[in-house]
Amino acid sequence: MLSRRWALPMIGVLVALLILSCTPAGNGSPIGGMVDGVGSGWPVYGFTHTQYTVDYGDAAALRTARSAIAEQRLLQNQHIMGFGVLNPEPSPGRYDFSSLDERIALIRETGGIPVITLCCAPDWMKGGQPGTTDWSRIEEAPRPEHYRDFAALAAEIARRYPDVTHYIVWNELKGFFDEDKQRWNYEGYTELYNLVYDALKAVNPKIKVGGPYPVMEDSDRPSELEGEWGNVDQRVLDVLRYWAKHKRGADFVVVDGSAESRRGMIPDDFGAQRKFAAVNEWLHRNIGLPIWWAEWYPEPEFSTWSDAKRTAVTAVSLMEFAESGTAAVLYWSRQEPGRECPPGCLWTDPHRRGGGRPTEILRLLQGFARWFPYGTETVRVSASPGPVRVLAQKAMMLVVNTSDSRVDAVVDGQRMTLGPYEVRWVART
Repeated sequence: MLSRRWALPMIGVLVALLILSCTPAGNGSPIGGMVDGVGSGWPVYGFTHTQYTVDYGDAAALRTARSAIAEQRLLQNQHIMGFGVLNPEPSPGRYDFSSLDERIALIRETGGIPVITLCCAPDWMKGGQPGTTDWSRIEEAPRPEHYRDFAALAAEIARRYPDVTHYIVWNELKGFFDEDKQRWNYEGYTELYNLVYDALKAVNPKIKVGGPYPVMEDSDRPSELEGEWGNVDQRVLDVLRYWAKHKRGADFVVVDGSAESRRGMIPDDFGAQRKFAAVNEWLHRNIGLPIWWAEWYPEPEFSTWSDAKRTAVTAVSLMEFAESGTAAVLYWSRQEPGRECPPGCLWTDPHRRGGGRPTEILRLLQGFARWFPYGTETVRVSASPGPVRVLAQKAMMLVVNTSDSRVDAVVDGQRMTLGPYEVRWVART
């Protein structure tokens, strides 16, 4: 599933070559558990900036987009190399943080809570020539002899951005698969992680660090984690167990994944979203750390869904996260050049006059951050007929029609008519 996740930078003429254990929420229960170092109101929801975002474009469109983003505080994540950012250390000890500075400034300007993903690695840490950047090697991990150099780079970044207190170590175990053993090199990753963890904590003990960021993908192998939605490759679960046992420390565990299985969306498009809650339940039992989803994909990679269905399915997947105790959920921003709004985009093309308008997906993330931040207590409410899903707290509820037909429903004692795949925020009386 690399094609929709792995974006390379394009800046100027450079063209890419292509907190304590959470408790599942229930009736009258807070969503998640204590998030170490984060008080009530932690927004939980946010997005990752990728190659194209709201840093360049039509001035008026950029103002529109940035203003829309700033309306509700969200988590905003940025990688240190790639995804719109240049090589931060082209040669040993020679830094270039100009493009990363711009992205961090953008996050600050739009009121986001900044998160940094420590990926990817300069070429000289991968055996390349100092002073050069070969973007075709972006997926390679640092060589073991340069793990300490990567940790030193992480510490330099932490000193440069003292307001950034949440760091994710690496991305999807890129470059750590052992072809000979046909499994992940979790020993190598954990060695790198521990060095980075120590380096960041030495800069500021209050910095929160998490890993290992594997893809919770399925396989045709036997697995201890399976359901009607499919399964999770046992080799991925082995990574998490090894890391949990041998890590120096961690403030949260990071994963990503898609609702789509090798057999498609099973048992159906909405039922497939139960995978996210099932993974959370396994992580609560076996890892015991606050859970971060660095990426999540509620729809098939090559879907032809309408925007209405996409929004409805995304809403249901967010309900699964909320009800199963999730500390952070980061949406992978899908902006592309030359398109008004790629499927699932957060805002329309800011390079066009009149662009930068927020989409329903952005508003959905903002709604969850506003009404279901950390510490919110959920309440059970009645909803009928069956195609209607609802998530409620004392003042507000989110109602979703999961059918492609109009539904006359009664939700929490209120009568309402919902259009096909309609998603509606409703004040409780």
